[in-house]
Amino acid sequence: MIESRHPDDAAIEVNSLYKTYAGKNGVLNEALKSINLSVPRGAIFGLLGPNGAGKSTLINILAGLVIKTSGNAQINGWDIVQDMRRARGSIGVVPQELNLDSFFTPRETMELQAGLYGVPQSQRRTQEIFEALDLEDKADVYARSLSGGMRRRLLVAKALVHSPPVVVLDEPTAGVDVELRQSLWEYMRELNRAGTTILLTTHYLEEAQGMCDQIAIINHGEIVAQDSTAALLARLDRKEALISVDRDIDNLPDDLKRVGIEARITGKRVILIRFSPSQVQMGQLLDAVRVAGFHITDLSTRDTDLEEIFISLTTNRPDGPLHSDIIDPRTDPLETSRSHRQPCNGAERI
Repeated sequence: MIESRHPDDAAIEVNSLYKTYAGKNGVLNEALKSINLSVPRGAIFGLLGPNGAGKSTLINILAGLVIKTSGNAQINGWDIVQDMRRARGSIGVVPQELNLDSFFTPRETMELQAGLYGVPQSQRRTQEIFEALDLEDKADVYARSLSGGMRRRLLVAKALVHSPPVVVLDEPTAGVDVELRQSLWEYMRELNRAGTTILLTTHYLEEAQGMCDQIAIINHGEIVAQDSTAALLARLDRKEALISVDRDIDNLPDDLKRVGIEARITGKRVILIRFSPSQVQMGQLLDAVRVAGFHITDLSTRDTDLEEIFISLTTNRPDGPLHSDIIDPRTDPLETSRSHRQPCNGAERI
């Protein structure tokens, strides 16, 4: 493992980083615009953004695959230009693409990767990594015969071959099944507990919300937010309550029609209420329903999630409290809250 130049430095430090490409008719395309980013040592850090926002460009600059236009970046205290070898030795990248040689076995792939990084034979951890990622029984078969999930595991193994203090996971669970996703995250948590810094990009916002200590959101090449996950979630002063009562509802209770509350009848006996917790207490809402002569038979609530924060920061949608277009209870009822969904479209079996 490459030692840190300054142990108190951030794991990744980016200052005023620009990347421009030549476009049509001599017009410059700005892929990154004055990016400032600090990833604390030992964190699990999420880098989120829509497609084309600049996430992969930033990662490729850190990995040495793309040359920056201007600005500075350090990995583990080492400048990616002035201390290129140490900086690249401090980072392991798991790319989106399955970039494996079909005619190499996993063991041969790992030995080649270790040789490229100059890892001595006595310090190579191939078998240890294979066991941790459940690859040991596939170690000597051609990579072309591996399933998509196994290939994804092999990419993770390659990124860890030189014991980097920083690991970048670029969409690591895209198109893989729940079993692999869970085992991968458990292994990443183990690495993190041992001191490895994890930088994660993903479109599965539930993963980022559950995994990451801090999150940065990038949009159109600019960082639009960076904060702890809890602080980001607190930005939208918004909560929802779904109240079921004992009889049909003809009209909303009067106390639910006041300013600061958005309420509507969504079923014969169900009221959906959106409100700002800083202005209205849940007890007031329940009292308003009881005063109107109803008995409450069921209550469900949903807090702001990362998806709503993400949408408010990366679209033109206003981020003030209570917008009726955020959730349509007919298609996304609170009982099936997004916080309990697992993304599984197009999943590959291991």
